[in-house]
Amino acid sequence: MREKVRFVCTHNSARSQMAEGYMNARYGDHYETFSAGTKPGTLNPYAVRAMAEIGIDISGHRVKDLGEFDEQEMDYLVAVCEGGLCPLFPWAKGEIHQEFPDPSNLTGTDEEIMVGVRRIRDDITSWIDATFGGN
Repeated sequence: MREKVRFVCTHNSARSQMAEGYMNARYGDHYETFSAGTKPGTLNPYAVRAMAEIGIDISGHRVKDLGEFDEQEMDYLVAVCEGGLCPLFPWAKGEIHQEFPDPSNLTGTDEEIMVGVRRIRDDITSWIDATFGGN
């Protein structure tokens, strides 16, 4: 049986979506992965582009409110938000807080923003490989 993982960030628009997409593509045999946000926004087009560059299509993802997962047991809740308080989730057997910068705060030209989003994507995927890749 696959372990259940929920990635959470504020808007469920980029960091948690990239993590969900990568985890499902790379480790879907071992983990059932979803993402959600505490204040859902809209899917970040830069995140969609950055993931497409590594062969993962998240364009069909939808943003989800963390409340959609109330009372659903999971093995891990992974908060990828920066600073502040992330919600406690009583149905998670384990909680991990790993901060990544918010791509929505990036400014500059289209290419400058993409460079930043790629860096965040690569940090997220490297962390996932190091944390979940040995299972």
